[in-house]
Amino acid sequence: MKQNLSSLILLASIGLGTLLPAAAADTIAVEEIQPGMKGQAYTVFAGREIEAFEVEVLGVLKNFMGPQEDLVLLRLAGPKVDFTGVVMGMSGSPVYFGGRLAGALSVRFGSFAKEAIVGMTPIASMLKAAEQPATEAGSESEARPARYPLPEAVAQTLALDDPSHAYLVPIETPLVFAGFHAQTIAHFASAFTRYGMLTVAGGGVTAPERTSALQPGGAVSAALVTGDLRVAATCTITLREGDRLYACGHPLLGFGQVELPIVSTEVVATLPSQAQSFKIANLGEVIGTFEQDRRTAVVGTLGKLPTMIPVELTLMRPDKREEQQFHFQLFRHPKISPLLLSMTLMNGLMGRVEYGEEVSYRIRGRIALQGHAPVELDDMYSPSDSFAPDASFIASQVSQTFQHLFTNPFQQPAIEGIRLRLEMLPERKAATIENAWCEKTEVQPGENITLKVVVHPYRDAPRVVTLPIQIPAQAAKGELRILISDATTLNYLTQTLVLDPAFGTRLTSLDQLIALLNRARRNHRLYVSLFQRNPTLLVQDKILPSVPLSQINVLNHPQMPSSTRLFYESVLSETFQPLDLVISGSHWLQVKVR
Repeated sequence: MKQNLSSLILLASIGLGTLLPAAAADTIAVEEIQPGMKGQAYTVFAGREIEAFEVEVLGVLKNFMGPQEDLVLLRLAGPKVDFTGVVMGMSGSPVYFGGRLAGALSVRFGSFAKEAIVGMTPIASMLKAAEQPATEAGSESEARPARYPLPEAVAQTLALDDPSHAYLVPIETPLVFAGFHAQTIAHFASAFTRYGMLTVAGGGVTAPERTSALQPGGAVSAALVTGDLRVAATCTITLREGDRLYACGHPLLGFGQVELPIVSTEVVATLPSQAQSFKIANLGEVIGTFEQDRRTAVVGTLGKLPTMIPVELTLMRPDKREEQQFHFQLFRHPKISPLLLSMTLMNGLMGRVEYGEEVSYRIRGRIALQGHAPVELDDMYSPSDSFAPDASFIASQVSQTFQHLFTNPFQQPAIEGIRLRLEMLPERKAATIENAWCEKTEVQPGENITLKVVVHPYRDAPRVVTLPIQIPAQAAKGELRILISDATTLNYLTQTLVLDPAFGTRLTSLDQLIALLNRARRNHRLYVSLFQRNPTLLVQDKILPSVPLSQINVLNHPQMPSSTRLFYESVLSETFQPLDLVISGSHWLQVKVR
């Protein structure tokens, strides 16, 4: 009587058309499951209704998923699954035998399977996921494997026609994009495929009253982006214990300890496909946080809000006096946050460019960090003749700065927010350095001289830029080389912005990295650098020109190769002239210091 009353209360509270077992804690162990047993599984095919379908046990695969991680092989049956087969988004669908919770649907056969045969993760394995110890951010020890080979004896028992399909893979998770352009989704789709997430058509935003009940068999999503733009992976709830949710039956990203937003979800429809059927979902509001993303389940807490990275993106077309703002939040994790930033920026750019129009971009903004100086962003980019979208290149350049910051080896930065302002200028604002000359061939230390530089704007007449410079007072007698260049050339020659580990890091703190990023040379500046053949030492983030030999012997000691770098030419001075053009090219001049 008590159990029936609980079932009726559960039915009334979630408005279901199918009666679910009430006792979530009443479970059945793997040892009790035998071939031939029949039970029920539950999922949402459309709307809010949690529907039942039949399952039959084919066998138990001991230690199949890993040490002490068993898998139960099931055959699905019923009008819906006979038509759709195994569905993306069905991961986590709870399975019951005699009203006792056995586990969650989690893996399927390779593509084009003739029968709806799936693997079930036992509930005991899922419960262990909540007990995992904290992992360091960035750990990928839980990454899901591509496939699980099926034992030959099992394949023969199932009478499989094609041995090449005698393997199981985690049921793919449909990844829904709301507010994104088709070009952006297609460009980034492959980045999510290795995590078993496949982009699906459709998807949008829904009202709370239309979302699925937060009960076993209900739909739920884990969000990577929330706010004006949304990206979320949808699966099924296996178990709810108070405010604790267990879902999916396999990992989503496999990052271990996380703060993934739990998002309420409406299943619009299930679309059948011979390759792989999938659910189309609309996304609701953030209602909690998934804290564990483990091999056997994702586990979260309702009502607990995650820590996200807030982004404010302003898009401007000054020629049309148009301005549009987006506010969204990114899932915080060093492995994927830079990708999410690049994706959202590209999406903004793709949506504001008119067809067939050449557009240059001016980007300004800052990345605010708790307890540290902000990273300032200020640069220009012109369109290229490459077949790849210009928006993708520009977005990746901006996110690269964020990646250097977020994945630094010194400490995990507390990023308070990112603010970006992108202006789209309706022409190719680019120019090439064609020639340069100096009014003198012999100079004195401390003397002021004038350089003339010929720059050739794209599809416009060349023009002469006048650059006054001063010969440094410390310039030694002899040859002095003058480089007029773009930022890329100067960076390559001086290597002051090399952050690639292959070259060895020269930094020892996050503050030094921030200072280095803020000194980044900009594409829309014309640089003038004076070189003289005197040794220069780069020590951490400091540049020491014209260093005496005695100091070189001390600072460039072989035991400190990662903190110092020796160059046999010193940059005596560096100045720049801001231009409203993206500069490319270089030109060398030579004068003699008397």
